[in-house]
Amino acid sequence: MAVVIPAMDEHGQLFIQSSHREHVNPFEGANLEPAALKFNGIDPYHPFRLAVDEKEALQKLFAPVRKAVKEQHCTRAILVGHNPAFDIGFMNAAVERTKLKRNPFHPFSTFDTATLGGLAYGQTVLAKAATAADIEWDSEQAHSALYDAEQTARLFCKIVNRWDAFTRQV
Repeated sequence: MAVVIPAMDEHGQLFIQSSHREHVNPFEGANLEPAALKFNGIDPYHPFRLAVDEKEALQKLFAPVRKAVKEQHCTRAILVGHNPAFDIGFMNAAVERTKLKRNPFHPFSTFDTATLGGLAYGQTVLAKAATAADIEWDSEQAHSALYDAEQTARLFCKIVNRWDAFTRQV
């Protein structure tokens, strides 16, 4: 699991402030799809992953999100994802499963970079949208939680900054 915290610079431009990731042990009863594991190259039981239990991972990842929410005088974070319905559903299920309190994310509001990428660059596939936005893409790193989260954040920042520049011209 990974989270990327954006921030705004003195010129009103969005950028990546920090990134955080945790390797997570499968929860009891998890449906580990062999084809998906083969596709993304994850061995969930590899000892060098230094994986932690789901609740600990959520606590560690939510801490910097809560801090950013507080610093920005907000009440909830909004998940930005590429087709985020999967991500928000996965996260909400993990929060429910672990009975974790104080989820910093809004329970259903998201920003979708697949839709925004289609609008801004005519591309809905993350790799193609990133490439169209002049963001380097490394297929070898793709499909790791941290890489995909950072690339999605870069794309989101680029689209928001592009929109800001466009609205200043109008």
